[in-house]
Amino acid sequence: MSEIEERLAKLRAQIRYHSHRYHVLDSPEVSDAEFDALVRELRELEAEYPLLVTPDSPTQRVGAEPLDTFSKVTHVVPMTSLGNAFDEGEMYAWLARVKRLLPEDVSLEYVVEPKIDGLAVAVTYENGTFVRGATRGNGLVGEDVSLNLRTVKNVPLRIPLGGGPPPARIEVRGEIYMPLDRFRDFNRRQLESGGRAFANPRNAAAGSLRQLDPRITAERPLSLFVYGIGYVDGQRIETQWETLDYLRELGFSVNSDIRLLSDFEEVVAYCQEWMLKRDTLNYEADGVVVKINSFETQERLGIVGNAPRWAIAYKFPAREATTRLLDVKVNVGRTGALVPSAVLEPVQVGGVTIGRATLHNFEDLARRDIRVGDTVVIKRAGDVIPQVVKPIESLRTGEERVVPLPEVCPVCSEPVVKPEGEVAIYCVNAACPAQLVQRAIHLVGSMDIDGMGPKIVERFVEGGLVHDPADIYYLKADQLLPLEGFAEKSVSNLLKTIESSKQAPLWRVVMALGIRYVGAVVARLLVEHYPSMDALGSATEDDLQDLEGIGPRIAQSVVDYFSRVSHQKLIEKLRQAGVRMVEERVEKAEETLPLRGLTFVITGTLPTLSREAAKELIEEHGGKVTGSVSSRTDYLLIGESPGGSKTRKAQALDISQISEDELRAMIAAG
Repeated sequence: MSEIEERLAKLRAQIRYHSHRYHVLDSPEVSDAEFDALVRELRELEAEYPLLVTPDSPTQRVGAEPLDTFSKVTHVVPMTSLGNAFDEGEMYAWLARVKRLLPEDVSLEYVVEPKIDGLAVAVTYENGTFVRGATRGNGLVGEDVSLNLRTVKNVPLRIPLGGGPPPARIEVRGEIYMPLDRFRDFNRRQLESGGRAFANPRNAAAGSLRQLDPRITAERPLSLFVYGIGYVDGQRIETQWETLDYLRELGFSVNSDIRLLSDFEEVVAYCQEWMLKRDTLNYEADGVVVKINSFETQERLGIVGNAPRWAIAYKFPAREATTRLLDVKVNVGRTGALVPSAVLEPVQVGGVTIGRATLHNFEDLARRDIRVGDTVVIKRAGDVIPQVVKPIESLRTGEERVVPLPEVCPVCSEPVVKPEGEVAIYCVNAACPAQLVQRAIHLVGSMDIDGMGPKIVERFVEGGLVHDPADIYYLKADQLLPLEGFAEKSVSNLLKTIESSKQAPLWRVVMALGIRYVGAVVARLLVEHYPSMDALGSATEDDLQDLEGIGPRIAQSVVDYFSRVSHQKLIEKLRQAGVRMVEERVEKAEETLPLRGLTFVITGTLPTLSREAAKELIEEHGGKVTGSVSSRTDYLLIGESPGGSKTRKAQALDISQISEDELRAMIAAG
């Protein structure tokens, strides 16, 4: 092997390793800049020596040319469906059916897996190299989506990650999904750019994976959780739990919420617990899958029709319902966009009463011909605002009313405009009170100021305490204490949280400015290349477009923002308040990080930190944050109203419980 080939092989191995740490383990070891440098060197070498490019190189995870259609793939082992249970009684009925088919002395273990609401896929590897990806289709025949699957960041192009002999052939099965936080950001960007928003993460994932142009798929924030193996050569695996461990060893993402249980009462309790937790997850789950662990027992039970007897899906209540659209109200966003909102006859969806829902924009409203008085289908997905999916035209009486386009702002009564090429209608009055409220709410969310919800921000604006978003950093105790509902302790905690947020990373500050098209992803990218607010403000459109991932629309928006005097004054006001304006690039050696090697679980409401801010603080100083207490947990970080199950388990395992102050003391001592 030549020196160039050795360097290429080493670069590919390093990039695979660090990509796995980032996308699968959520525990990166190097900075984004260091990772980008490795990728850049690999691209340059491969451009210089194109004959040495391999199909499994990390640089090949890009969109290829568009397809005319998808070819068909016949599954060697059919991808079966699952029987459903909708309550505790049906779960026990399934267990009784299973036991009738087994000898009395057979002991059962159960693997309990959250049922991701995404798109089922089968991914095939030969001698460790990705060769094909297919959708489930009808279970016997699916569609070849190989080019699209290659673009999904946590789908390995080569296995196993750490070297060693790969299986000659293996088909891995899993679910392509879109994480909820990325789904919300993606939908927002779609609407801001005049595109179509997806009704739910499943539609977004399915639509993204089935694009005929893989370059479009490459831009979508998709992810993969694997849960099984269709077939594998040369590897003896005896249980579902061993399967999951083996898949982790190969480098795949396996859901950390999966459990192995031997008591069926615990199985049912876990299913019910997850039904209550579904709105706290970062993925859409429509149920829980229970599988008998032993493959030998699975073979004994077999398959009836198209469903295995050895598995059952405990389905959560539906998130869709029908109700009547009573009216359409118009809200004004922080950019001045007028957004129609549905006023509904209240209806229960997934255990929650829904009376309002989003309608996205007036163009979408007209395209779907949704009218006041219609009976409509609404859908609620996680903690996303409920959405009107469609009208039921067959139930119309003739009295329904078409929603007209607004001609003036509903808040300030100034004329509105619809820019050419955009779907949104805007109020261009910079003094519009509604815009101020929304800009302030956006800053609070971006800076992660816990304890200041939209209603509080609205009160501050209406009460004359906040005239622009930066005024939040100038609030004083004597202004807040006279307000109804504000006691000394709550005021003290809120002001501490505001003060703490001044040290938020610069990308959060950039995002908080409310620049159009600049969300968390773009803000991180900008700060990576412009590590100070002054440097970013001095960048030209050409400078910005030189950055990978920044197009002309974003570049123009950023330059336009910094060119406005009112925005310059806002930034200066934030600077004078002590908000971070320069990104700190000092990287501590790993061995000096005070929380290095320690694993934390967070429960309850902390005094000054949100969950996300606490997680960032711990990880910044070398620690790791997980969602559940286990024997590998070192500390339980505990706040007010902690979760009972986490504290009980921590006590049972003799795990230390610490407060936010004690965490900060640990960091300071290090």
